[in-house]
Amino acid sequence: MDAPQLRSLKLMALLLLLPGLAGLLCSANTSSRYLDELPRTPVPEEMRVTPQVIHGFVVYGTDEERKRLSLLEYGSTAVFILGMSVGFVYMQQWGIAYSESAEVEDYAEDSA
Repeated sequence: MDAPQLRSLKLMALLLLLPGLAGLLCSANTSSRYLDELPRTPVPEEMRVTPQVIHGFVVYGTDEERKRLSLLEYGSTAVFILGMSVGFVYMQQWGIAYSESAEVEDYAEDSA
C-alpha cells in the first residue's frame, strides 16, 4: 500500500474515532443528567411513564427521551468501533509497509 492510501486510512480512522468518542462522552453526560433530573416514579401528567435503567436506578422519562439516549449510545458506539476497525487496518498496512522498506534497506546494505 502506498503512502497516499495509508494517509487516507489514517485520516478516515481519525474522522471516525473522534466523533465516536465525542458521542460516547455526550451519551455519558446525557445519562448522568437523566439520572439527576428524571423522576424515580412514573408521572403520567408529564408523560414520563417509560422506565429506563441508568447505572442500576430506574428512572421514568418520555419515549422520546429513551429513543434519543439509545440512538446516541448505539450510534456513537458503532461509529467508534468502525473507527477502531479502520485504525487496526491502518496499523496492519503501516506495519507491512514499514517491514518491506526495512527489508529493502537491509538488502541494499548487504549487496554494497
